[in-house]
Amino acid sequence: MILVIGGAYQGKKDWVQGRYHLEESDWADGDSCSKEDLFRARAVNRFHLFVRRSVVEGRDLSDFADTLREKNPSLILVKNEIGCGVVPMDPLERKYREQDGRLSEKLAAHCDTVVRVICGIGQVIKGSETADEYRS
Repeated sequence: MILVIGGAYQGKKDWVQGRYHLEESDWADGDSCSKEDLFRARAVNRFHLFVRRSVVEGRDLSDFADTLREKNPSLILVKNEIGCGVVPMDPLERKYREQDGRLSEKLAAHCDTVVRVICGIGQVIKGSETADEYRS
């Protein structure tokens, strides 16, 4: 798996799409996809929104990184960095922030490559970034 993180509107999806030559049909959207969609997709954009929906629905994601690795080991996950700002007052928002951080840590441990994208520029922070094994 590959994890691509960065701030909002920093060009993460465009960076992945250009690097790995993905079509729109290769993507799942974290705002609306099911777990099963994640198991079939080549990439997921806005994965943090999948996490948020899961927290709101009361789903346990503690083992989800293991499940993703098992069911879709070549998945490319694109997500915003959550939790670098002010701690939210709302308890649900704090829970979301915590769950997203804990899941991101597990995903990063499972991923071969982790890339942080800032201003459309990808910086590999774990592993080696080679697109060949992820091309169809």
